[in-house]
Amino acid sequence: MKKTKFLIFIILSLLIFSCSKKNEQVVKEIKGENLEQQMIQSYNAGLLALGEGDTLYAAKKFNEVELLFPQSIWASRASLMSAYAYWLDGYYSNSISEIKRFLEVYPNNDNTDYAYYLLSMNYYDSIVDEKKDLRSLNQSKKYFKILIKNYPDTDYALDAKYKLDLIDDTLAAKELYIARYYMNKKKWIAAVNRLKNVIENYNSTIYIEEALHRIVEIYYLIGLEEEAKKYALILGYNYGSGDWYKQSYKVFNKDYEVIKKIRNNKKDKKDLLLSKLKSLF
Repeated sequence: MKKTKFLIFIILSLLIFSCSKKNEQVVKEIKGENLEQQMIQSYNAGLLALGEGDTLYAAKKFNEVELLFPQSIWASRASLMSAYAYWLDGYYSNSISEIKRFLEVYPNNDNTDYAYYLLSMNYYDSIVDEKKDLRSLNQSKKYFKILIKNYPDTDYALDAKYKLDLIDDTLAAKELYIARYYMNKKKWIAAVNRLKNVIENYNSTIYIEEALHRIVEIYYLIGLEEEAKKYALILGYNYGSGDWYKQSYKVFNKDYEVIKKIRNNKKDKKDLLLSKLKSLF
């Protein structure tokens, strides 16, 4: 029995000694000269995975670079590469988290302009339904503006200006869509408020002409002809050759009511034809 216990003690001692040696070797590899080499290997593995389309594994390897050598110049680059990998495959929330962490940990980094651009693009690309998803639109707009303000001479700022125009077009279209809905419901004040928002905040978009015309229509319908004329003059002065000004001109023309009746008759005929068509099925 004593011999057995002694034998077990010897075996355990040998195992512990062996494990401690292995642990010491691992520590030496991590702390020693091989640390930089391991970091480079992880970075290259991330690039390889990215090229092969395995974005999640790529992000993992880039994160390893930061853990292995956080004080190196490669750490910040790896952080952005990780964010890029997530964005590339549509993991927008992961990418956004990585970029926001990057901006906190590396506030004075040379690639901060790219970080803001990638952050803006994450919100921009995560828009599912522009009629509902206003948060992503507004967040994207917010960060594009920061990029243009702080880094105006970069290629990212140039593209950001283009994207801002698209965002404003989308937001203006949404306002007009709601204004038309209120007009159909004869909620004139609510409709006017939406249209004024387009006129005041999205006057460089393609929807400004229609917004001016719709407001002319509403004011004329509710008996505020002087207000209607004021907006018609603004529309005529700025867009006199456009179709929406022609529509506004008809509002004040004596034949406007006749034109409206003709349109309504055409609509009635279309409705009649549609009901006849449905009866055939």
